[in-house]
Amino acid sequence: MSHFEAFVLALIQGLTEFLPISSSAHLILPSAVLGWEDQGLAFDVAVHVGTLAAVIGYFRKEVVTLLSAWVGSIFRRKHTAESQLAWMIVLATIPACIFGLMMKDFIELYLRSAWVIAITTIVFGLLLWWVDKRASQQVDEYAADWKRSLFIGLAQAAAMIPGTSRSGATMTAALYLGFTREAAARFSFLMSIPIILLAGSYLGTKLVTSGAPIQVGALGIGFAVSFVSAYACIHVFLKLVTRLGMFPFVIYRLLLGVGLLAFLMSN
Repeated sequence: MSHFEAFVLALIQGLTEFLPISSSAHLILPSAVLGWEDQGLAFDVAVHVGTLAAVIGYFRKEVVTLLSAWVGSIFRRKHTAESQLAWMIVLATIPACIFGLMMKDFIELYLRSAWVIAITTIVFGLLLWWVDKRASQQVDEYAADWKRSLFIGLAQAAAMIPGTSRSGATMTAALYLGFTREAAARFSFLMSIPIILLAGSYLGTKLVTSGAPIQVGALGIGFAVSFVSAYACIHVFLKLVTRLGMFPFVIYRLLLGVGLLAFLMSN
């Protein structure tokens, strides 16, 4: 992998990880259009760590507060709104873990294709538009109870299907349940911390046991670029989502999905 390829792929990962536009749909483009080879396990670990550092860094105050409240609820039996939210984030993570363990091989064999990604990009983009248009936007993330959290967690599990978009699926579910757009985004971003941490740990373990080659320069670029681009993306998205809604991202998803289908049918 050249340093230019590392920069482009890390930029794509950082910009698309937290937007409701599907990172898998974008990461397939360099290989499909430019013929680039798979970036490899080590690079996957680097960009996962970069995006994880970005979301933890951006929500550092919230993370410290929620983690402290969560620990307090375990050891001191002190229950607060923050500890409740922390537990709901834990609950929302469980379905994706179970689904990932059960369906990982099936997804890799049968669903990780450009055709699936193109179709799911369009279908779930339309679903996001339909839900956002009808969303009541009445509550914030602290209204998450076990039913709401489990529902959003199931949406996150379904997002393991390539092209769906983890953030897109979880924001769609949260909006459907009456969350405001900003609250849906915040809950989705906070939910990403444990799932990215688990995914990064899994990939890291595979990397250690595989003995795959490591390009230090490419990995450094991958971490730095994914961190900066993801951090900036979170900041801008939270500023704009309340004012613009999800419609610009729906249009983008439809254009991307149709473009992918046109490219596939022409080859």
